[in-house]
Amino acid sequence: MADIEEARKHFQRIDTDGDGFITAAEFKTALAQQGDWNVTESVAEVIIKSRDLDGDKVLSFDEFWAYLSK
Repeated sequence: MADIEEARKHFQRIDTDGDGFITAAEFKTALAQQGDWNVTESVAEVIIKSRDLDGDKVLSFDEFWAYLSK
């Protein structure tokens, strides 16, 4: 996903409360909606932590985009 506008739309779909950050709970829900029911919130936290550049335990769009554009 190299298109920033598509990435922004995808980010907004995951960020269900619209606060500009993806939490582990939102990430887990998004994965479940895509059919991955095996991801627990603990696993989602580890995934977010691996992509969280500033250590605040949530993903901003900039962190999301940085991961996607690697």
